Parts: sequence; C-alpha cells; structure tokens
Amino acid sequence: MGTNLPRSTMADERLHRVVPGGAHTYAKGSDQYPAGMAPVISHGLGGHVWDIDGNEYVEYGAGLRAVSLGHAHPRVLEAVRAELGKGSNFIRPSIIEAEAAERFLENVPTADMVKFTKNGSDATTAAVRLARAATGRKLVARCADHAFFSTDDWFIGTTPMDAGIPAETTELTVSFPYGDLQAAEELLQRHEGEIACMILEAAAAVEPPPGYLQGLRELTTRHGVVLVFDEMITGFRWSAHGAQGLYGVTPDLSTFGKALGNGFAISALAGKRELMELGGLRSGRERVFLLSTTHGAETHSLAAAMAVMDVYRDEDVIARLHALGDRLAAGVREVAAGIGVEDHVVVRGRASNLVFGTLDEELKPSQPYRTLFLRELISGGVLGPSFVVSAALTEADIDKTVDVVAQACTVYRKALDAGDPAPWMGGRPVQPVFRKFG
Repeated sequence: MGTNLPRSTMADERLHRVVPGGAHTYAKGSDQYPAGMAPVISHGLGGHVWDIDGNEYVEYGAGLRAVSLGHAHPRVLEAVRAELGKGSNFIRPSIIEAEAAERFLENVPTADMVKFTKNGSDATTAAVRLARAATGRKLVARCADHAFFSTDDWFIGTTPMDAGIPAETTELTVSFPYGDLQAAEELLQRHEGEIACMILEAAAAVEPPPGYLQGLRELTTRHGVVLVFDEMITGFRWSAHGAQGLYGVTPDLSTFGKALGNGFAISALAGKRELMELGGLRSGRERVFLLSTTHGAETHSLAAAMAVMDVYRDEDVIARLHALGDRLAAGVREVAAGIGVEDHVVVRGRASNLVFGTLDEELKPSQPYRTLFLRELISGGVLGPSFVVSAALTEADIDKTVDVVAQACTVYRKALDAGDPAPWMGGRPVQPVFRKFG
C-alpha cells in the first residue's frame, strides 16, 4: 500500500470546489486525515473499501458507524430491490410504513410509538420540541461528555462552531457531566421547573456507573423532566433492543438511526404514547409539529431497516460485533505493550464501538500523534478514524489490522524517543471537527 493517492487528491480538490468542506459530513472531511492521504472511495463490499486509486482497505467505522452489517449486505439489498420496483413515495402512507413501525416496536418494546425520518438531527430535535411542548419549559439539558447530538441550533450553538446562531438560542441549552448523579440533581434544582428534557447517550466510551441511569430516571421523573436517550450509536450496537433494553432503564423518548438502515437513510424517534401522540391527531392538547418530511417514509429505506432487524435476529450480530471487537482490542493492547507505547496508543469503549486514543509524551491527547498513527494505518491498508467494527470483518481482517498497528506503534515509539512526531506526520496535523476557524 503506497502513500501516493494522485486520483484521490485530484478528486478531493474537485469536491472542495463544489461542496463546502469537501464532504457532506464534517467527520468525513479531508482535514480529518493526514495530508495527501484522504482516499476518495470507489466502492465497498463487506468489511472492505476501495479508493479510486485502486487501493483496498480494511475499513472501520463504516458510514460513521452506520454500516454495521458490512457494505452491500445481500439480505438488505434483496429487500431494497423488491421495494424499488413498486415505487418509493406516494401521496398517502404505504402499507410498509405500518409494517416497519410494528417491526421496530417489536424490536424496541420499551417504546409505544415510532416516527421515521432521514437523519439523526431531525429525530433529536423533534424529541427536544416534543419535550418543550409537553412540559411548557424552555431549557434543554444535554450531556457535556457526549460529542454530538444535532446540527440544529440548540446543540451546535454550544460548540466552537457557533457562527450564525443567536446567543439567545444557545442560552436555552445547559449541560451536565456524564455519570455524576449529584451534578444532575444540582442542575435540576438550580433550574427547578425550567428544564424540559435531559438528553444523553445511555453509554459511550465508558459504561454507566452502577445505578446511574436508574438514578437519572428517578430524578427526571421527580422533577417532571423528559428523559431522552440518544441511541443513534448504542441502538443495534449495545443490543438489538438498544442500550435501554440492555440496561433495563426506559426513557420517555429515544432516537435511533445509523445501523438501523445499514447505510440506507433512516432514523427514528420513539417513545411513550402520551408524548408521541402530541404530534398526532388524537390528542386533545395543542398539536406539535412533529417530523413531517417528504422522504421520511421512503419505502426502500423502510425495507432496508426491516431486513436489518431480521438479520440481527437470525444471525446474532451483536455477539459477532463484540467478539470481533474483543479480538481487536486485545491484539492492539498486546502489540502496543510489546513496543512500549501502551500508555500512548490506547483502546477505549465497548467492544462493539471501540475508539483509539493517541497520547503524547505527557500522556495528553495529541492531534500530531494521531496524524502519525493514521498515516501508518492507511499506508498499511487500514482505513478508519476509529476501531468500530462491522459484522462483515473477518478474524483475518482483525489480525491484519493488529499487524499494521504493530508497525504504527514502532514508528510511534521512534517519535516519542525523538520527542517530536513531525518528521513522521507528512505535513499538517489532522484537525478536530469542532473548531472556530478552518
């Protein structure tokens, strides 16, 4: 695998001329990859992708964690093809909308109703609006330790990329730390009667402390606050029933997406009937404008979601994701320790959702060292800003990845000994997504 990607580099310039940022998702931007090493993808199959220069990669974090079954999964494609010949959008609901909703609620029995849309931001913002309408309160409390909830103002205004968002909007969002019940209670007491909802991922890089989610459920109920679980990632990775099914804590509302469609565009807002009906026609209360999207019920995406749920049921995908992740984490930790960088190249998170950290000489997170590490991975035929596995990866893919990581760790050790990763970076460092300037 070479480090020269002439066609990808030219295509990236082409993208930047016509697409702001050069990609339709910030996390896919070329600034997230070492200079000259941002492959532009030609196609994918299973757990591998090919760039337009002809290079093949073992891929991690496929579709930003969306493609959990692997690219072009045959059962998903079969279901999609069957629907495409029937038409994809009509003036009235199609029967598959009822079928997909019923299937989803069988899969996530902690919810009473569901409404589908196309992206996660729409679903989380709909949850926020519903909570505000139900409670008559303005403030939204979001978990400060979770990276992303929405492209909408209530969240983006709290990040460094807050240009164009009025301060009056941002002031309506407050934050709380993950895992700290006392801090959550203090926030609710400080804003007694003002907070409409608390939104968080049930778990992310760390498992919830014992009793935390249960305690949060009790606190929000006591203070009349709507509890929202963002299950975009945890849904279909922690368990087929979501993190709420795994941990046994039922939120008032929850949002799903990503792996639900295995790459096809679908997300969902689900929750208790008394809340969800506020966006319907059978409530006596003032109506809430809730998720009215032209393409929300596109039939082939609903068919994809139903096929995904069938595959999860029939093939125990969750067990495979965890087995592959366990193998990868153990291998990376072993080679990192063998080369003496185990304190600098670290693997974190649940086995089905692994991320890696790159730490400098002082054990602080380092973008320059991340650049070095990514450069070595890509040179070795491994593509991914994380170690999030798909079920299509093989044990041989994992073993190859560990071998490539070992090579990367050898270079990492040299950089640590030199006290400077610059000679091995190949140019400017990769950048954090949320930053004030380009």
